Amino acid sequence: MKLVSLAYAIFFSIIGCRIKTVPTVTKDNSAIIAVLSYNIHHANPPSKPGLIDVNAIASVINRQPLDVVALQEVDVHTGRSGISLNEAEEIARLTGMKAFFAKAIDYDGGEYGVAILSKFPMENMKNYPLPTDELTKGEHRTLATATIILPGNKKFVFACTHLDAQHNDTNRQLQIKKILELTKQLNLPVVFAGDLNAVPESDVIKKLDSYFTRTCIGVCPFTIPEKNPNRTIDYIAFKSFDDFSVLSISVIEESYASDHRPVKAVLRIK
Repeated sequence: MKLVSLAYAIFFSIIGCRIKTVPTVTKDNSAIIAVLSYNIHHANPPSKPGLIDVNAIASVINRQPLDVVALQEVDVHTGRSGISLNEAEEIARLTGMKAFFAKAIDYDGGEYGVAILSKFPMENMKNYPLPTDELTKGEHRTLATATIILPGNKKFVFACTHLDAQHNDTNRQLQIKKILELTKQLNLPVVFAGDLNAVPESDVIKKLDSYFTRTCIGVCPFTIPEKNPNRTIDYIAFKSFDDFSVLSISVIEESYASDHRPVKAVLRIK
């Protein structure tokens, strides 16, 4: 009897792993995917200055059934996080995903930017530098894109960014305009995620809404700061209702690993 119980436990454990890594395919041949956007604060918990805790970031991701993840504020071989540490690759290893890192700037002996993680194969990975008005002395930003290949050869483009953080929105306006220009050229369904450093009523988000559909409309769950969050600046959006529908949207209650809370959406690809 114990052997039978053990066999069932092993079987359901395997099935559980498959559920976590393979999107649900419905009767109408659509697929359901889980998406996360997470500004990881270079894996430095705000309550512990100087500490790099990649395991904490990976733990947040591993607690969710996810298919693709957009990461912002990622360090690769920097002095502050460890010259030997590639945060994108290490988080991918710890979560069983594949990683694509897109450098925005050189930083502290290494590189700093955004990353895409995927449970599924990726192709056509690209890094698009975004415009910055040099008079503002703003930090340069980038857009990472990758084509995600789902079972059955279904494909969509996943895009990740982190817009300028200055109080004035000059650079954010330039950057969102460039992102819309770039994504309009794509001929596949697009999911867009990132830290936009803009609240829902801002002109930047109004521009985003002119082409994308946000997963949160109306009252969006707050994503920052990590404790007692009071505003929304992290988003997941998609190209059109013709390609996607929203099954759920939530912010993960996590207050240790980063100064942002991750936002999660479950989408149906039609």
